[in-house]
Amino acid sequence: MSLIREIYKHRYIYSLAIPGLLILFVFSYLPLAGHLLAFKSFEHDKGIWGSPWVGFDNFRFFFGNPDWIHITWNTVYLNSLFLIAEIGIATLMALFLNEVRHVLFKRFLQSVVFLPYFISWLVVSLMVFGLLSNSDGMVNHFLAKSGIEQMDWYQTPWIWPIILTVTRAWKSAGYLSIILLAAITGISGEYYESAKIDGATRLQQMTKITLPLLRPTIIVLTLLGIGRIFYGDFGMIYAIIQDNGVLFSTTDVIDTYSYRALRQLGDFSMSSAIVLYQSIMGLVTILIFNTVVRKIDNDSRLF
Repeated sequence: MSLIREIYKHRYIYSLAIPGLLILFVFSYLPLAGHLLAFKSFEHDKGIWGSPWVGFDNFRFFFGNPDWIHITWNTVYLNSLFLIAEIGIATLMALFLNEVRHVLFKRFLQSVVFLPYFISWLVVSLMVFGLLSNSDGMVNHFLAKSGIEQMDWYQTPWIWPIILTVTRAWKSAGYLSIILLAAITGISGEYYESAKIDGATRLQQMTKITLPLLRPTIIVLTLLGIGRIFYGDFGMIYAIIQDNGVLFSTTDVIDTYSYRALRQLGDFSMSSAIVLYQSIMGLVTILIFNTVVRKIDNDSRLF
């Protein structure tokens, strides 16, 4: 009753949340009904509700294929590389941007590092191809001029986790650095003034004040990244790798695998089973890591 009275008393303020709640319900909760496809044999003419139940048959088929281990490993491995590179580079960028004292130059640098975030992955894939093309790529052209043997990049699987990590960090680290920079600006200047009085250098202020106070924000960003560690960046990987089967051994992730299953086999139920497995593993992972963070630093937990 107290909750009802509270809502009624501030009904006009709470009503401001209605559009956001509706959007959340329509786009985040209603689509959950689609997971029923994972337990059915989908038939187009009968729809989701009329298609026959098959229980866990779709999961048995997926886990009966050894490919599920390989694509799960690729997904976790690549996302781990992405997360470490993004958070690490973004933290360094935020620290150095915070040290820039000229206001206009600082704003210019912020715009420069933020710009790649708005570039489409399709455009990025063309840029990568322009750099690594076997025939007239800029990298091979430079290697030829330097007397170094050229490399067939699109036929060399082991190098692509590095290339994808560099590409992902170049595109996303600037965005994360702006978030971290905003957290840095919230740190009280009294800490730095006291440190200056004690004779602390700029580097000591950075390592002893800024980084420790930035830790909760870094942990939250890391937890959010871990929550999607089983979600491969489909837009990036498919735009850059496409259907190059030679590179599947190191770049094929759950998202691209389920997409090919849907496109080549037209099996909606199998693809839904793969996506449901992906979602459950992501939920379990974030719960585990959030529990670990709660034990280590309770104030930095996500929930």
